[in-house]
Amino acid sequence: MDPALRQISERIRAAAADRTLLRIRGGGTKDFYGQPPQGEELSTKAWQGIVSYEPSELVVTVRGGTEMTELDVLMATVNQTLAFEPPRLRFGSTVGGMVAAGLSGPARASVGALRDYVLGVQIINGRGELLQFGGTVMKNVAGYDVSRLMAGSMGTLGVITEVSLKVLPTAPAEATLVFDCDQADALRLLNSWGGQPLPLNASRWCQERGVGRLWLRLRGAAAAVDAACKRLGGERQDEFEARDDWDSLRDMRLPWFDAKPGRSLWRVSVPQTAPVLPFDGAPLVEWHGGQRWYFAGAGDGERLRAAARTVGGHATLFAPAADIDASVPRFDALPTPLRRINEALMREFDPDAVFDRGRLLQSVSP
Repeated sequence: MDPALRQISERIRAAAADRTLLRIRGGGTKDFYGQPPQGEELSTKAWQGIVSYEPSELVVTVRGGTEMTELDVLMATVNQTLAFEPPRLRFGSTVGGMVAAGLSGPARASVGALRDYVLGVQIINGRGELLQFGGTVMKNVAGYDVSRLMAGSMGTLGVITEVSLKVLPTAPAEATLVFDCDQADALRLLNSWGGQPLPLNASRWCQERGVGRLWLRLRGAAAAVDAACKRLGGERQDEFEARDDWDSLRDMRLPWFDAKPGRSLWRVSVPQTAPVLPFDGAPLVEWHGGQRWYFAGAGDGERLRAAARTVGGHATLFAPAADIDASVPRFDALPTPLRRINEALMREFDPDAVFDRGRLLQSVSP
């Protein structure tokens, strides 16, 4: 084992022996996400670097503490990218943190989620053991794909020391169209377009100065993108300005996301065909209607969760207001069978409860 990994392993074993709680931390850019972190910090920042990159094979293997900007720059040199556009939020975010948070960006509804691109991982579990799951090709798993368990695990199963990811070529052509419409019309248009052979890649609806606007991004072959632009109409945006706008959406830098005193940011996941939710305020709608962001005041969270449940969805307290009670659940309660599975996995990977399980589940049976 590499000396740096051995140091992490020994720290975990010592914590298990001393009954010390650890919280795994990369760049700390998502400390706000999930229940408030607890325990002594176990940093992965020292474990950095690109292990291997095979552009012709569309796969990259990276150490968990590597900053995402380093990976982005490397892929850009050969016109490749992570198609699911993981949010970077701010400088310093790491690849291990990206996988642990499990978040995907604007293109998720069209290209798939982060977990769909995880080919293999190397982790150190709660026993201090170095484990390898998966590999570097899509068809390398017999039975359950353990490597994808790490996507969204929030540091509860182990330290992600290395991850292999599928990458894709940058699309040869791209265009952004804008339509003035209200939320209901935007959802109707998106549902209609979703059933047609169009190179849809990402969408966004929100109100700008009181006017509802739908942004639609097309990606693919140049002929397909040009044909779709002629067919759909709308106002075509300058390519470079639009690209910056989509990056701002990806990293939640749009003015819409500016913090609002006393109000928390909620992420609502619903079927794309769900109607406008009966909740105050105009949301920001992504993923062709499947993800909707709301700002809500204290006491409004349960009402928003109820509205999401009525259409078969759920709501997450994504970025709490500064004065919100730490006991307020960030995630919806899991159905009993799923909760039991999550608890069993935590006990298997981390039998001595070294890692901060409460980051994902508020309470876990021993």
